Amino acid sequence: MFKNYFSAGYFVKIAWRSIIKNKTSAFINLTGLTTGLTCCLLMVLYLQHELSYDQFQKKGDRIARVIMSYGFNGSPLTNGNFTSTKVLPSFKKNFPEVVDGVRLSDLGRLVKYKDITYDEKGFLYADSSFFRIFDFKLLSGNPDQVLNAVNQIVLTQSAAKKYFGEEDPIGKTLQISSSQVNYTVTGIVDDCPPNSQIQFDMVASFLSLGTPQEESYFEANFTTYLLLRDKNAIATLQQKIEPFMKNELKEEKGVYINYLLESFTRVHLYSPYDAMTANSNIKYIYIIVAIAILVLMIACFTYINLSTARSIERAKEVGIRKVSGAMRGQVFWQFITESVLISFIAFIFSIGLLILVLPSFNQLANKHLMIMQIWNPSVLGVALLIITIIALLAGSYPALILSNFEPIKVLKGAFKNTSSGVILRQSLTVFQFMISLFLIASTIIIGKQLHFIQTKKLGYDREHILVMKIDQKIRDKIDLIKSEFKTNTNILSVTRGNFTPVNIPGGYSMYRGDQSADQSINTRGNNIDEEYIKTNSLELIAGSDLSHQDLLDATHNDDGKKNYFHFILNESAAKKLGWNPQDAIGKKMFLGDGRPGEIKGVVKDFHFASLHMIIEPLVLFPSDFATLLMIKISGNDIARTISFIQNKWTSLAPHWPPEYHFMDDDFSKLYDAEFRISNVFNIFSMISILLACLGLFGLSSYSAKQRIKELGIRKVLGASVSNIFLLLSNHFIKLVLLSCVLVLPMAWFAMEKWLQDFAYRIEIQWWMFLLTGAIAIAIAFITVSFQSIKAALSNPIKALRSE
Repeated sequence: MFKNYFSAGYFVKIAWRSIIKNKTSAFINLTGLTTGLTCCLLMVLYLQHELSYDQFQKKGDRIARVIMSYGFNGSPLTNGNFTSTKVLPSFKKNFPEVVDGVRLSDLGRLVKYKDITYDEKGFLYADSSFFRIFDFKLLSGNPDQVLNAVNQIVLTQSAAKKYFGEEDPIGKTLQISSSQVNYTVTGIVDDCPPNSQIQFDMVASFLSLGTPQEESYFEANFTTYLLLRDKNAIATLQQKIEPFMKNELKEEKGVYINYLLESFTRVHLYSPYDAMTANSNIKYIYIIVAIAILVLMIACFTYINLSTARSIERAKEVGIRKVSGAMRGQVFWQFITESVLISFIAFIFSIGLLILVLPSFNQLANKHLMIMQIWNPSVLGVALLIITIIALLAGSYPALILSNFEPIKVLKGAFKNTSSGVILRQSLTVFQFMISLFLIASTIIIGKQLHFIQTKKLGYDREHILVMKIDQKIRDKIDLIKSEFKTNTNILSVTRGNFTPVNIPGGYSMYRGDQSADQSINTRGNNIDEEYIKTNSLELIAGSDLSHQDLLDATHNDDGKKNYFHFILNESAAKKLGWNPQDAIGKKMFLGDGRPGEIKGVVKDFHFASLHMIIEPLVLFPSDFATLLMIKISGNDIARTISFIQNKWTSLAPHWPPEYHFMDDDFSKLYDAEFRISNVFNIFSMISILLACLGLFGLSSYSAKQRIKELGIRKVLGASVSNIFLLLSNHFIKLVLLSCVLVLPMAWFAMEKWLQDFAYRIEIQWWMFLLTGAIAIAIAFITVSFQSIKAALSNPIKALRSE
């Protein structure tokens, strides 16, 4: 016997027998641990992917992204990751910290090869320094030469194959349809890694844009990255920029421009301004990871609860082992081995479950995680560490309790569950339901906020509006296209503009006609035509809409000095200029220095940005330039209407693919992170409730089993089925009520903090927590009902006759 106890194989054999013998508890433990481990493995893969962003860039810790902040008369406004072309050469010349840099513009282009035309959204313009600064692997071509001349282009492997198949693309040409210019392929680069903030399918030389290189700080349409001498230079350089810019703009009265530097390696997780891929938010990553850990804790607590609850059942087994010569340490390791075995089996099952759920998780998180990443040494190491911690934490307390039994008392039947064990089980049950209640309450509140976002009157109508990109060729025949589209009775109106009303980021300055330019005020702006307000159902509260003549007055292309603008303001812009809507009509104003005019109308404030932000001043002005076409359809026979639009488009603009999306899609993108976190809370809430109920089911089963004789005596003495049912259920319902009292204030505080990120939000109400408690109590009641009713209906004679 002593020899056997020192055998690892013996420990495993006995542990396996114990698992087989106790199928119910084994099933509950394996289900809980498998689910918890799968959640944790998903989070490990997700976290590894997010933290690995741009880590392949060897100079990443020396690169800084430039953020522009500008304003007029002390009202700074952040323009995001856009700068003028002047910033890079100016900084490189004046600051010794700057070694090099690169300017980027991801405009997207229509690209043609022979008879093949694609709308390339991954079309990027970049300086010749691009491949010196960033470590994208060139498969052919010289990094210093592939982008050092006009009309040069580098393709990714995938893009090269799409256009040229198996042919060698080097030296061949692609036509950029917007300019009808041929670009020569000078290099092939490996496809961008998915964990890169810079994404592209083709890179063209920045010189091809013909953009003035050092003329002005004001034309902010480009992204600038600086390569610094060392990783500590960001703080030093940041201190120098503001005084330098004040000196640069000393002749510009009332104008403020400053630049903020973001560490390249922190952009993806910490910047509020997206890169070429949507940024993540470190706060939401912490939340998701914390939830996964909490779910795993529920599974571990279930294991501990069931193990300690079974202590009486296994007491005689331990007593016999000790009488047979087993030492306390050997009994301890026997039960630790059982815990390790269950954890290892759960780990194997979780790998299988991970393979099944990973595609759905990728869709939910909008990621491209691969199952092969689990075998990455760092990921595998973390996974094995989690398994070890689970095995030790979940198994150590039951092992200590069981190995500490006194064999004589146990074999005499004098052993009882200790009060400390009962308190531990109650505490763990309360904690399990606290986690579940927190997730349920958070899910309800997040869901209500998202419902508020989706149903709030935004001041415009986004339903049944198709959005299509346009170029100069289409703009030249826009009147014909509009008239042809309107021959279909299901097409209500057609308009153009630079931005849809969902998100208008364009920054301008404005000032009254009786003021000087140095009294300018920041405003957002969007160039539109005469049908924009009608198409998007903006509410005109003063004055009148634009006319076609207003468009002609503002677009004297032969002589720009003749241009005179009729402006449409929102309420906030009118107020900022010092007028109420009615008084503003007919007043003179300037949009920047180059757009003189008068106010023709005022529209009711509408949300032209995320509800995270307050409504700012906005000016809508007529222009024949636009990048988007918006088509309002009736909603009747949508499929046939879209087919009509595409057919007309193909005949009227054969050079441009008839691609479209609905304006609703633009709106959804604004809240992509919120919708993802809502889905995560929904899923994990259900999982946590399921696991907590599994644990509660197991505990109620053992509770009924341990009290079987007591219940028999009560029934013999006249207790009814309802009395027995309430006796067994009452204890667990009290624990759930205690969980409510403890956790709901925490949930209120956490959700209140989350809602503070929204300028427009719901108010947290008492009924949300009442609903949370009711859901939890109902679920717990249903869970324990099965065992309680089963015990209440059992034959008392059979219970009293058994030993």
